[in-house]
Amino acid sequence: MGDGFQRIFERGEAPAVMSLNVQAAMGPVRQPERSQLSLLLRHFLERFFNHETASPDGDGKTRLVTIASAAGLPGFMVAVFLWPDYHRIPGWPPHSTQVGPPPYWMQVNHHFFFVVYSFVVMGLVTIFEWDLFFPDLLDVFVLGPLPVAARRVFAARVAAIAIFIVGFLFDANMLAPFVLPMATVTGVPNMVGLLGGHVLAVMTAGLFSAVSIVALQSVLLAVLGERLFRRASLVMQGLAVTALVVLLLLFPVVSGVVPAILQSNQGLAVWFPPFWFLGIYQRLNDGASALPIYTTLARLGGVATLGVVVLATIAYPMAYLRRARALVEGAAARSTRSPMTRPLNRLLDQTVVRPPVRRAVFHFISQTILRVPRYRIYLVLYGGVGLSVVVATILRFTTLHNQVRAEISADGIRAAIGIVAFWVIAGLRTAFVSSGNQTGSWVLRIVHGRPPRFDAAMEQLLAAKMWALLCGLIVTLAAIGALRLVAPAELTTASAVAAEVLVGCGLCLLLTDAFFLNVTIVPFTGEPAREQTNLAFTVLRYFTFFPVVTGVSLASQPWIEASGLHFGVAAAAIVVAHLWLRKRHRDVVREHCNQLDLEEGEDDFPMKLGLRY
Repeated sequence: MGDGFQRIFERGEAPAVMSLNVQAAMGPVRQPERSQLSLLLRHFLERFFNHETASPDGDGKTRLVTIASAAGLPGFMVAVFLWPDYHRIPGWPPHSTQVGPPPYWMQVNHHFFFVVYSFVVMGLVTIFEWDLFFPDLLDVFVLGPLPVAARRVFAARVAAIAIFIVGFLFDANMLAPFVLPMATVTGVPNMVGLLGGHVLAVMTAGLFSAVSIVALQSVLLAVLGERLFRRASLVMQGLAVTALVVLLLLFPVVSGVVPAILQSNQGLAVWFPPFWFLGIYQRLNDGASALPIYTTLARLGGVATLGVVVLATIAYPMAYLRRARALVEGAAARSTRSPMTRPLNRLLDQTVVRPPVRRAVFHFISQTILRVPRYRIYLVLYGGVGLSVVVATILRFTTLHNQVRAEISADGIRAAIGIVAFWVIAGLRTAFVSSGNQTGSWVLRIVHGRPPRFDAAMEQLLAAKMWALLCGLIVTLAAIGALRLVAPAELTTASAVAAEVLVGCGLCLLLTDAFFLNVTIVPFTGEPAREQTNLAFTVLRYFTFFPVVTGVSLASQPWIEASGLHFGVAAAAIVVAHLWLRKRHRDVVREHCNQLDLEEGEDDFPMKLGLRY
């Protein structure tokens, strides 16, 4: 034992320096032998982060680090920010009457946040990888002919899904437990119960959320079949994203009514899954002094988690086999044109898309946007986030005589119009400029050149702007009509509705001009970015621009309602701003068309310096 301990501190021998001839005589380096299951497992795990939706530029490792950081840091930062609540400085903040640790229900809300966060993050991550949990054409035509047993491919995919879920479950919740003991040491006498309850509750909540999505997808695919499942897939993804993001955004509101729900509205708590895992948290943290409702909720959480795991275990193999059979048999050829849209297309052809070039690009967008998984997931994410922000903006919860009531905010409805217009146009812009299938873009280069002539380029880009504008107008006006059903009486007058319509249409027009100001490519024909985009600056632009749009929507409507003169002034301002942005866009397109195209294989280094030739 003594010799072994001493060898720890001994300096190892330096590796021998060998000539190239000596190294060559040693023979080729033998790679470690891996089983088929191991190789398949690595393949499926890599595809989770290196597919066209997660990493269009093909750099899956960088995207993995970004996603892991985005998922793990919020819980850690909230745990750090809890320190001032549990370590009060006498006299600070001013006029504060709190002495010692926070009250009991405030501590419960602190625990509730970590449960909700794990629940939401794991659900969103699972929805994002929705299309990769089952085989696709690549598996059928590439892995199918290989001498690999089908059951081994199935086992590798199941193992990859399990590792993916457990890995993100660990990533989203592993940092906070290292900080909680220091942040809450003065207010928690049972530290072992706190850490045990925290780890078990957040892990169970995240596992239930992720496995529930997999079980839902498996049941729908096994029951409906591939064709009907594809039709319902977007709706289910959008509703799931909306529900999860609404839950996170409404947490400050819901946390205010948690005491009333758990003390008097126990029936509501039983039907709200995050409360089940809060029961696990508080049951272990409070011990014998825990409220009786926590024991009931903890049991529900354990039974529900076990139930969805069993359901996914039963339904997933059936759904897997049905998807594989559908891919092998293929889908019957059918027309993608609906008879209901023919009159609308004919009307559009005779009005807004009369030029042939504009008409061709317009219908190309209509037939492409729902066919590629990457474009569909962009629409689902933007649509779900936008709808969740609308719900969180207009919905308010109050407590009266220990009864929870939901109310509709008039200011929230005014702001919701700008929110809807913003997220629809932003989502379409993201889908349009994302890298697409370059094998078909040669047609545009042959017909119009690259860069194209100015008149052809304007028609191509106007088609994209027109498509986004029409879609934004339809969704925004539909939202105005739907919100009018629940709006207070003050928003149902003729002047209020006219102001909402003007603001909604004006924002759709100006947001389309602004978002597509520097876009010089036909939708879905962009090339993968040569440089990594800065995610921080991208998010910063949204956080800067979005509040401005929401503020304009909220502040302008009461002013426009005041008189007809204000209505005319607002309409004139919208027209002037549109004409100015239109001129700016024409200047950008003209400058782009005057540039010389690079020859194939030519270095683009001068372009990175702001130079062309």
